[in-house]
Amino acid sequence: MKIIFAGTPEFAAVALEALLKTEHEIVAVYTQPDRKAGRGQKLHASAVKQLALAHNIAVYQPLHFKSSTEEGVAAQQELASLAADVMVVAAYGLILPQVILDTPQYGCLNIHGSLLPRWRGAAPIQRAIATGDIETGVTIMKMAAGLDTGDMMYKTWCPIEANDTSARLHDKLALQGASAIVTVLESEQTLLNYLAKREVQDETLTVYAHKLSKAEAQIDWSIEAVQIDRNIRAFNPWPVAFIVLDAQNNLRVWNSELSNQRAANAQVGEIIAIDQHGVHVACANQSIIILTALQWPGGKPLNAVQILQTQKLTIGQIL
Repeated sequence: MKIIFAGTPEFAAVALEALLKTEHEIVAVYTQPDRKAGRGQKLHASAVKQLALAHNIAVYQPLHFKSSTEEGVAAQQELASLAADVMVVAAYGLILPQVILDTPQYGCLNIHGSLLPRWRGAAPIQRAIATGDIETGVTIMKMAAGLDTGDMMYKTWCPIEANDTSARLHDKLALQGASAIVTVLESEQTLLNYLAKREVQDETLTVYAHKLSKAEAQIDWSIEAVQIDRNIRAFNPWPVAFIVLDAQNNLRVWNSELSNQRAANAQVGEIIAIDQHGVHVACANQSIIILTALQWPGGKPLNAVQILQTQKLTIGQIL
């Protein structure tokens, strides 16, 4: 089949790489415009664009597909001229109007990193960890105009382990998503079979995964350690949990683990021990969290032993 692939970050690139190994023809790749990044603010191509160029695939980077502008109409016509059988979308980052969803012969399929209808929206992996879900997965759906509201065609399941960060879970789900879309697109008949059996989402089970903000990554010691640990793992690799040191500086917290001890006579936020396991901090209801990877401003992330050696933190200090 002739496939248009639309995606931007590494999650999408893993799926594109899997499709490139099949018999299908990737007629074009759509991805977000190059963005400035790094200290030099140089333009950087997305992971999907880099992969597409390496395989000599045509790359399109429209700003939008809005019918209200000449640029949007031109982008619509350009996509239609590709005469694709199906369009695969994974973390693309642009809203696709109905005219685009209807353009490929079999419509547009989305690779979504959750078990829909749970965690529709921008941050399904992070919200699943932060909420304490014990499992998640990938849903392949036929796209509709709403936010992740399309009919479900295929699902995979993935347990969320106690030490999973968003980075780790992202990598697991990227592989599952790649395998899932290859399964659905095994042949034209296979695709037709999945389309015929697709399932409407139960709106009563809908939960939204709202976009992350930097502000919510500040650690609140007045909640229990188990929730702080979930948040730290959910916000790794972005926006990264942090402790405010002063008006200009934050201490970034990259990882943690739970203690089975209790903090009987400590204030919340009080450092009660610093050892080779990490920095032990009192939280709500006498619970204790152990911070195992910290990064001071201008420095690199340090492990527990390195933190102990720096002597920058002291027992009794209130964070």
